[in-house]
Formats: sequence, structure tokens, C-alpha cells
Amino acid sequence: MEYLKLIGILIIVVGFALKWDVIAVVLISGLVTGLVSGLNFIQILEIMGKSFVDNRLMSIFLISFPAIALIERYGMKERAAELIGKIKNATAGKVLSIYMVVRILASAMSIRLGGHVQFVRPLILPMSEAAGQTAIKKPLNEKQRERIKGLAAAVENYGNFFGQNIFLGNSGVLLIQGTLAAAGYEVTLGSIAQASIPVGIVVTLFTIIQVLLADRKLKKEVQA
Repeated sequence: MEYLKLIGILIIVVGFALKWDVIAVVLISGLVTGLVSGLNFIQILEIMGKSFVDNRLMSIFLISFPAIALIERYGMKERAAELIGKIKNATAGKVLSIYMVVRILASAMSIRLGGHVQFVRPLILPMSEAAGQTAIKKPLNEKQRERIKGLAAAVENYGNFFGQNIFLGNSGVLLIQGTLAAAGYEVTLGSIAQASIPVGIVVTLFTIIQVLLADRKLKKEVQA
């Protein structure tokens, strides 16, 4: 019966795989998990409500949406693409490589730079697409655009996820220390951050290799 409490994970996996509504899947998963754990409907609602109130500041990023809309409305995407298009020997891989280095260093110093909505979509993605078009000297097709879009999103995830643990005061580092302490392992914040540095370097190198290989693939497609 203990394994039945993990049914919420199964619901999330199936829901995401079938591309159902994300919020609905998460809510149903939480509801079902609570019911099989012996909670009544009111208790489940209380837990969900308390969790929302405790984490309400996480929705503050919504404030940035109007600013991003204005930036796109007045042509920042086009200006960024035009600027990159004028640079000789620019490629999507080179743009994303530079962004990966900047992103992971910014995360390591806890500088709030980046974000899919705030930075990648309005700036990094159009710059990468323009660089890709400059490299092959022709417009990108839909499949190539989607590939660059995926790489831009991946670089943002890599830099943020692996870079933030290098900063001592990051919430992820505190969570790791608390979890290890509860399991009986006494570690310091400094040791966790120090162990995260080589991981960040390795991830950066592999990311650069990944995006540069994507450049080669794009050129081979054009030559073929």
C-alpha cells in the first residue's frame, strides 16, 4: 500500500507525456496522492492553500511580462537579430556558447541575469537565429528554427541549474545541506559550493561542444 502513495508521480508522467494541461495534471496528482494517503478533501485544500501562500513570491516574475511585451512591441528582437546578422563568422553555436559562459558565471555570483521569458525569448533566441542564417547564408527552415530554439532553452537551463549551486547562499545549496544533515552527513555550505565548481566547468564544456556540433549539422544540411 505504501507504493500506492507514489501514484501522483505516475499521473504527472502520463499527463506530461500526453501533453495534457499542466496545471490540471499537477492538481489532480496532488488530490489523488492526498486521498490515497488518508487525507480528506478539506485537508488537501488546506495544504494546497498554505503551500501557495508560503510560495506566493515565486509568482512575482509575472510583473516582468508587460515590460517584455513592450520590448518586443518596439522591435528589440529585430534590432538584436540585425546586429548579429552584421557580424562576420557569427554562428548560432558561438552565440549560445558565449551565453552559456556568461549565464553560468552570473548564476555562480547570484546575479539575476537570464530567464526563458525575460531574456532568452526576446534576445538570445533571435540573436542565435540571425547568426544561424548568417552562417548558412539563407533563411532557416522550420525544423532548423525549432532546433535552435531547443538549444537556446537548454543552454539557459544548464547555466542556471549547474551555476546556482556554486553560490554559497543559494537556496539549492541550503536545501542540499539540510537534506544531508537530516540523513546524518555533516557538510558545510563551502564544501558543497566547492564541489559544484568542477561540475559547472564540465557542463559548460559539454554544452559548448553540443552547440558547436549543432552548427556543423546545420552546415552539412545546407551542403547536402
